[in-house]
Amino acid sequence: MSADLDSIFDNFDKNSIFKDKDTLQIKHTPSDIPHREEQIKQVASILAPVLRGERPSNLFLYGMTGTGKTLSIQYVREELMKRMKPNTDFDLNIILLNCKIGKVAETEYRILAKIIEELGGEVASTGLPTEAVHRKFVQIVDEKKQLIVIILDEIDQLIKKIDDDFLYNLSRLNSELSQSKISIVGISNDTSFLNEVNPRVKSSLSEEEIVFPPYNAIQLQDILKKRSEESFKDGVLDDGVIAKCAAYAARVDGDARRALDLLRVAGELSERDGSERVKLEHIDNANDKIERDKILDVVESGPKQFKIVLNSIIYLSEKKGGASFFTGDIYNHYHDFCTNNNIDILTQRRIGDIIQELEMLGIINFKVISKGRGGRMREIKLVIPKNTLEKVKEVIQKVVEYI
Repeated sequence: MSADLDSIFDNFDKNSIFKDKDTLQIKHTPSDIPHREEQIKQVASILAPVLRGERPSNLFLYGMTGTGKTLSIQYVREELMKRMKPNTDFDLNIILLNCKIGKVAETEYRILAKIIEELGGEVASTGLPTEAVHRKFVQIVDEKKQLIVIILDEIDQLIKKIDDDFLYNLSRLNSELSQSKISIVGISNDTSFLNEVNPRVKSSLSEEEIVFPPYNAIQLQDILKKRSEESFKDGVLDDGVIAKCAAYAARVDGDARRALDLLRVAGELSERDGSERVKLEHIDNANDKIERDKILDVVESGPKQFKIVLNSIIYLSEKKGGASFFTGDIYNHYHDFCTNNNIDILTQRRIGDIIQELEMLGIINFKVISKGRGGRMREIKLVIPKNTLEKVKEVIQKVVEYI
């Protein structure tokens, strides 16, 4: 056994594949963002008034996952901070919060506390009335002359957890402030998100909107070529690896993040194989691994109600031979299952939120169908690969058996 481990460790000590693997990670911010020049210019034009101490319009950025929204706003943020002159009579704070990470958007209390923290203040993580935290927030915001731009990444997650009145009140806070000014930038992967927001919130929040379209295969190749020059040693990628990687990602909504993950995992698999090159077969294996790992991780870590809803979707999909079905069908099966097993039943709106989350995670696809006066319905189709579905069913069955 020791000799086997020595062989594995020796292979990794040689590090024959990667030069700097971190450049393929999501957290890496490149100095150049290809094929987003136009969107970056638009963002910069809208936010540029902050350099004169003027409040810019609220801004909403939307587009599918991996289309460069967060990268672009981060880039503009850094450039604005570089341009700020030290002798100005106001401070500029550009705060970026991811509403999906660390339960930031679980409650109004949490998100206000996080913004206060980013502004250099301090508030107890729990224990105070929300009104007290709000007063503390207004106090620290208005204690000096400053411009504050609050960037809320994955803002749709905030709306799901907190009443959208919070956003409306936040956007209207300027009328209460005497020294400072606030602008909001919302970022969402859900292109239909604004359709479900209260009209007054939508009007207040999205004074300006910028759409980030999916990357096509050629654009993804450009992105991967630039990153691969930083991340891999010269000559270790077989011909066609970049093109195949880009083609896989282009089929999944033009997601550059997925393309970079795919290339990174392919490199890791080639190292584990003891190969000195990344081959086409490593891309295929990486794609299978990413799909399997992502779906299984999501299902295993999901709450009980999430699993029960997915159980209903899988049941209906198999019953209908893989054909599509409607949201109402899911709720009816879910309702019956919960009734028969003495489980608390969520509202149809909450089940709709879970279905929306499943779609964003790539577990289902849906399209909205207009029924005229009958309103709109979502047609659902399960898209879990067959080689992963059985493992997903095993995970869900463990929950169902113990209910």
